[in-house]
Amino acid sequence: MTEPEPLSKLDVVIPTLNAAATLQMTLAALPQGVAVTVSDGGSADTTLEIASGFGCRIIEGPRGRGRQMSEGAKVATRPWRLFLHADTRVSPEGWTAVVRHMTRQDGPESAASLRLSIDDPAWQARVIERAVGWRVRWLGLAYGDQGLLIHRDLYQAIGGYPDLPLMEDVEIMRRLGRARHVVLDGLARTSAARWQRRGWIRQTALNLTCVSLFRLGIPVDRIARLYDR
Repeated sequence: MTEPEPLSKLDVVIPTLNAAATLQMTLAALPQGVAVTVSDGGSADTTLEIASGFGCRIIEGPRGRGRQMSEGAKVATRPWRLFLHADTRVSPEGWTAVVRHMTRQDGPESAASLRLSIDDPAWQARVIERAVGWRVRWLGLAYGDQGLLIHRDLYQAIGGYPDLPLMEDVEIMRRLGRARHVVLDGLARTSAARWQRRGWIRQTALNLTCVSLFRLGIPVDRIARLYDR
């Protein structure tokens, strides 16, 4: 009997909230063979119709990205999970790297993220990409917009995603630790919408402020109110 293709062992979990503007492109970029779960936090636009049109498994629940990804992981049935934001697409080279990691003998022992690429030609986007690369290399901190590939055994061992409205990616990286995380040679191309909306400097400063407050022990609900203001 032949072994199943690697991607047939992968569940892609996508948290959504009014993501109609980007979800279709994200889903269209997924390769054949993966299973897709859309975990929705109460969308009022056409997000669920788009997900249904692509044949995704859909679950609905309270808003909160950490909670949504946790609930999505609970219904996943395959050995590997890729947590992917609704405005992020994995490059072809990224999928090659995903498969390579999944098929490594020691692959299940570490989680993996991709290199950040911002979908905007502005020079500020290139500066942020380089800064993120430095942050991941020296601080071991990859954010959720870089995707997170993880085997279910490791995911369960670290307790999965926390039930947080924000900073869930920072917390899961803390649980993993630098020794159990690698960066793959491929891109996660994410939307520049939040930088375009708030401004390159303001959005970057807001991200840094929120992470700093979280590390200082400020309640996440207060940080989320600051971020959403």
